[in-house]
Amino acid sequence: MKRFGFVLAGALALGACAEEQAAEPAPVEGVVPGMTVENGRVVLAPVSGNPAAVYFDLSYDGERALSLYDAEVEGAGEAMIHQTIEEPGQNRMVESVPIPLTAGTKLEFKPGDYHVMAMQPSPDLEAGGTAEVTLKLSGGGTHKFTAEVRAAGDER
Repeated sequence: MKRFGFVLAGALALGACAEEQAAEPAPVEGVVPGMTVENGRVVLAPVSGNPAAVYFDLSYDGERALSLYDAEVEGAGEAMIHQTIEEPGQNRMVESVPIPLTAGTKLEFKPGDYHVMAMQPSPDLEAGGTAEVTLKLSGGGTHKFTAEVRAAGDER
């Protein structure tokens, strides 16, 4: 009878472990746990066909350290993360190196700082519409968000 009690106790413990594992939410494709993106906007250039700029506010409170290294913008032929750097007598836009993200990171992608350049924008990118933006992160993760498309003269 003792042996049956041990077997039953072991089976109950394994069942409890399986329930704990099943209760953990499955990862959602296109969402990085702990990452939040708000205020996403694509600002079109004054001249049709010139690159658009993508701005947003990013917060990261995930457990793993990551690096943000690239982006894609729906309706653009190519996209890249840029950064404005100060040099004596001028500011210059350059392609960004991977941006480290650790718990507590808050970044504002804004004019004169980090931003995403959307090259070869399609005529489908029209003010008043939306575009999906995909951020690419180390380890193969992606984080997608929807950005409002604004005209050149609208608030950035």
